[in-house]
Amino acid sequence: MANAHQSPKGLVCATSAFLIWGASPVYWKTLTAIPAFEILMHRIVWSFLFVLPLVLLQQRAGEFKQVLRTPRILLILVATTFFVSCNWLIFIWAVNSGYVLQTSLGYYINPLFSVLLGMVFLRERLRPLQILALLLAAAGVAYMTLSLGVFPWIALSLAACFGLYGLIRKVAPVGPLIGLTVETLILTPFALGYLIYLYHLGGGAFLRLGLTIDLLLMASALVTALPLLLFNLGAKELHLSTLGFLQYIVPSCFFLFAVFVFLEPISGAQVWTFIFIWTALAMYSADSVISYKIRVRTGMARISSRKA
Repeated sequence: MANAHQSPKGLVCATSAFLIWGASPVYWKTLTAIPAFEILMHRIVWSFLFVLPLVLLQQRAGEFKQVLRTPRILLILVATTFFVSCNWLIFIWAVNSGYVLQTSLGYYINPLFSVLLGMVFLRERLRPLQILALLLAAAGVAYMTLSLGVFPWIALSLAACFGLYGLIRKVAPVGPLIGLTVETLILTPFALGYLIYLYHLGGGAFLRLGLTIDLLLMASALVTALPLLLFNLGAKELHLSTLGFLQYIVPSCFFLFAVFVFLEPISGAQVWTFIFIWTALAMYSADSVISYKIRVRTGMARISSRKA
């Protein structure tokens, strides 16, 4: 059975990845003077220039080329590129526009949205606790909408884009590093063309707003790829149930930064919405743990019966 024993190294790598993702609003806030779309274009270009050498150093150029020669996989990655780029754009814009609290809500909702997508597109049967968790999450969103008169489109858009990205990526037999390299490659010509055009018009931040801004824009590659690499290292040595709990580090960090660092106003309706979502996630997590233990026991029973 994979990951029968979890290693401290795996725990450190995975936790570090989630903490970097969780602290990312602090990084994006340093670039508030730059339009979100321009930041996204830089993120794409610098990420590609960062991950491509990693592919070559790991001697995976053959795997990379094979993906580019396979129309079916390439078409799938074109779709994932669309959804991940939309997710990045909405997230950067939301953080720099003062909506970190909604990004937190979006990433709390994401696991529950993924369960809903599995039911709709993969015809997965939901267990009673999962159904109750989804109903509670929907009630929380409805309560916030009716109480404040504001539909949480940022939160739901982030959850939808990332959920659809994960759903489609399941179909492509491509690892995260190769997948990210292809996805950024697909967009790099457009991103680079846009940045050159912007610079030609006398606009653009790069090489115009000082060395600090230039280095921060280039560092978007690290914010994108470094946690992904750490996550992959950790995922190999941890149980899926452990990773499931650790993923809540990210929206929890967003929530703490929004309330205590960026001092975003939080209303009673928002508090109740988060209580609905947190309760739903507690049910979802409990269901995941119970399901995991049942699978482990079933697997051990099968192994014992074969030995007998």
